[in-house]
Amino acid sequence: MIPRLHVVTDDQVLARPDFATSALEVCEALETREVALHIRGPHTSGRTLTRLARILREPAAACGVTLLVNDRLDVALAVEASGVHLGSRSIPPTEARRLLGGGLLLGVSVHSESEAVEATRSGADYLFFGPLFETPSHPGAASSGAEVVDRVLSRVDLPVVGIGGVTPQRAATVIASGAHGVAAIRGIWDTPSPREAVQVYLDAVERAIQEKRNE
Repeated sequence: MIPRLHVVTDDQVLARPDFATSALEVCEALETREVALHIRGPHTSGRTLTRLARILREPAAACGVTLLVNDRLDVALAVEASGVHLGSRSIPPTEARRLLGGGLLLGVSVHSESEAVEATRSGADYLFFGPLFETPSHPGAASSGAEVVDRVLSRVDLPVVGIGGVTPQRAATVIASGAHGVAAIRGIWDTPSPREAVQVYLDAVERAIQEKRNE
């Protein structure tokens, strides 16, 4: 099962002294709602990624949260995470799938329809597509808008998760375009309570899914 909400970190988030505590609080608040927690830190050491992933693995599993490690297949395998998510600088998805086998999740970030097709052929289980909207981390970068998700889905048969400037208010538009779910970084970690922010995102996504089913 591919979660509907993907909570993603970055180097700054991982470096916060209270990150592990906040992440544990998020996990404990979720019970069995469909959420993935991505340990992502492109410039964070493998040692730190491994330590944080080990801290979170068992609590995440107990709460039904899917723990994924981004980019670092070695860390994902070492901590027995639920899978790995690859970006453009990661190892090729075909090689990752060979090493993962069929039992672990493989996600791939793509930025065009052709990349989506290639990732699908490479054995991905789901795709991140974006940026859908402008974000602080990519100021001025071309954003595609939620409507591009529908075009991607006309060419691939995989769950597509929208990322990039997706606020709870924009979640309905993203889901209406056909996306399976949404991913967020700052909309969760840069709030006074990441735990409450995750609940807000989940409520928005679940409401949007219900509205789409009722159409």
